[in-house]
Amino acid sequence: MAHPLAATLAAAYPALASMPADLRDGVLAGHTQTFDVPAGTTLFDEGSPCRGFPLVLSGEVRVARGSAQGRALELYRVTPGEVCVVSTSCLFGHRAMAAHGTTAAPTQLVLLDPQGFERWCAHAPFRSFVFGVFAERLADLMALVEAVAFQRLDRRLADALLGHGQVVHATHQTLADELGTVREIVTRLLRRFERAGWLRLARERIDILDAGALRAVAEGSGTDAHRPGT
Repeated sequence: MAHPLAATLAAAYPALASMPADLRDGVLAGHTQTFDVPAGTTLFDEGSPCRGFPLVLSGEVRVARGSAQGRALELYRVTPGEVCVVSTSCLFGHRAMAAHGTTAAPTQLVLLDPQGFERWCAHAPFRSFVFGVFAERLADLMALVEAVAFQRLDRRLADALLGHGQVVHATHQTLADELGTVREIVTRLLRRFERAGWLRLARERIDILDAGALRAVAEGSGTDAHRPGT
């Protein structure tokens, strides 16, 4: 009889569908734990040993890198069907975690222990899936490094706001953490955007009024006349 989680996991991670049932279900039975975790829970810390390979069934995990000054830069988020690069690199390299992970929403996940991960990686389709998603994540991280190093913060903030939809339910601190900066700078830029008529600020809520103007800033195509004054 198939393991109770086999069908659910295969729906989120199709590489498991082609895995031999004895390998898949044997590892699920002996090398996994299932967790239902509320939002805001720390799953792993920087410098901690890697407990295993997380398979997200529902919810979202935010992975970020902290600094000695208490700032944090969001690296990526893990949703169902995706791979945590930090966990993967730690398992392959036998190193401590290089970032911390926190649930951004109520999350259900299956944690595959290192022995189970090694057994599944012996199956070529699963190994190819892991390396394929790993490569995509690496490209995203390179783009993030480029943005942090070379793009103006107003462009990055405008892009982040557009990525949240017409109404952004987030605090200024949340946006600052996402961008790897401090709250005061984000607040200053948001007020500039508000004075220009591009958005309206409320408590833990931002209403986008002129997405076109924000998009012009995000793309670097807006002229000084289209940018908010100081």
